[in-house]
Amino acid sequence: MLHALIAILTFQLVGETLARALPLPLPGPVLGMVLMLAALVASPRFAALVRPTAQGILAHLSLLFVPAGVGVVGHFATLGDQTAAIALAVVVSTILAIAVGALTFAGVARLTGSHDD
Repeated sequence: MLHALIAILTFQLVGETLARALPLPLPGPVLGMVLMLAALVASPRFAALVRPTAQGILAHLSLLFVPAGVGVVGHFATLGDQTAAIALAVVVSTILAIAVGALTFAGVARLTGSHDD
């Protein structure tokens, strides 16, 4: 497990280094994920090493959102008059994201000829 965590964090570090060194419009963790995907495809042995740790992290992914939620609640007084605007923005952006996802799914289903049975 330790080796897998080191590998995951190393790819993130390499991606971050590339993002800062090169004028690319992608964040470092995204570049690191692309590089890691290439490594996983190229080496089944590496994929077998990383898979159990990655599945464990993904199984408990919701725990990573707890600190962000605590931070927002801890700064509620700082938000002050902007709380309603932020809440509205979150609700509207969530509705728009769901609508765009549904429309994209319907469009792809139409293009590929898929239909309900």
